[in-house]
Amino acid sequence: MLRSQNKLWNYRTLFWFLVFIRAFFNASLPLMDQTEARYAEIARLMVDTQNWIVPQIDYNIPFWAKPPLSTWAAAISIFLFGFHSFFVRLPYFVVNIALALGIPKVFPVQKVPPYLLSIILFTLPEFYLHSGVVSTDVFLNLSIVLVMVSFWKFQKKENKIFWGHLMFFGLGLGLLSKGPITLILTFPPLFIWAIVHKKFEHLLKITPWISGILIILAVTLPWYILAEKKSPGFLNYFIVGEHFSRFFDSSWTGDRYGFPKQQPFGIIWAFLFGVTLPWAVIVFRYFKKNTRLLVSDKWYFFLLCWLLWTPILFTFSKSLIHPYTLPVMVPFAIFAAEGWKSFASKKTIFSIAVAIPFLLFGLYICGFGKKIIENSTDKYLVEAAINYPIYAYKKKSYSSQYYTNGKIKTIDSLGYLKLKNKKESFSIIVEKKSIAQIDTTGLFSMKQNKKKIILNFQGKK
Repeated sequence: MLRSQNKLWNYRTLFWFLVFIRAFFNASLPLMDQTEARYAEIARLMVDTQNWIVPQIDYNIPFWAKPPLSTWAAAISIFLFGFHSFFVRLPYFVVNIALALGIPKVFPVQKVPPYLLSIILFTLPEFYLHSGVVSTDVFLNLSIVLVMVSFWKFQKKENKIFWGHLMFFGLGLGLLSKGPITLILTFPPLFIWAIVHKKFEHLLKITPWISGILIILAVTLPWYILAEKKSPGFLNYFIVGEHFSRFFDSSWTGDRYGFPKQQPFGIIWAFLFGVTLPWAVIVFRYFKKNTRLLVSDKWYFFLLCWLLWTPILFTFSKSLIHPYTLPVMVPFAIFAAEGWKSFASKKTIFSIAVAIPFLLFGLYICGFGKKIIENSTDKYLVEAAINYPIYAYKKKSYSSQYYTNGKIKTIDSLGYLKLKNKKESFSIIVEKKSIAQIDTTGLFSMKQNKKKIILNFQGKK
């Protein structure tokens, strides 16, 4: 009994140490360009303009690429607690902690140490990374987990009214977090599972379709209508462009906020392997030893469909990034916990997985990676600006927008000459490759990183 209590204390304490390290990084690291700083700036703009309907990427420039659920969460956190990076990341941090603690409750893995599943989830690199990154993927993952958990509980007839309606509520949240992709990532694996295990007709009859669809409409329709009304053209761009052209048309040039990420076909599988190390070793070994069981057993086949559908879907897409693997981290973690029981070198894998966050913590404390961080954000350049107004030559970053509270402005060569001729003090961020394009007479540098430099001009008093 005492030994069991000590084991519980050890695993629980270890989990909270991992949480503490993630919280430390969330508070210490600046917002990184481009993606994280972009979503942070969208949230800041929402608070600044008090426009809670149409997210904006800059003042009076709508951001049509994603629905607002994650932006609402970050904006509310900013509104309540302030603009520090920790508070912008706080909603995503809380959601992932809740998932790490909640999944073992609803999907317990028998005969494994307590808190093991929570630790596995929190040491999967993709999951751990998104516990401190401002993005839409965390809330998409939350909605998918709600749908999948609710479906399993519902089909097992555990409080069918509650779980049946929670499933549709999860779909509604998904439509507000990232859009129709939620339906694409959840319906097919559930359909396949139901067909293989001859549950389709039964589930079709008992599912609360009418009340469920009403829940989805109540959750999502008001915002979609208001967004299109306040920003005409949103629905066409978001539904057609972001959900079809982006993934299946490599020549698509309609992206208003960046460019399609061109990748080789099938790269999603390399991403999946990389972002689940070292636990992937256990899972692959488990699959090899239990191939027949994975199909014949309803529970394992359900997890398998959940795990494999997303990478299968994106196998034939060239426009993708590693966060697209986040929705399969929960079933992957459960398989890792199942495989843990019979894996011979479990202590080695566990030690490596847990050591990585502690190693990163130690390296950061010792100053390693400082240059990499400084090269990934304009925060430190902005802090070196001694006079306002502040400008960016030709192009401003999202981090510079965020850390100047939207005060930074973009100017070209002609604008720069006019500004300098006024003899008034200013600061300007310039990419080093463009420094030869401007006259730097009378300007002095206070800070620079690998790609940029901030120049200050002391005008006449």
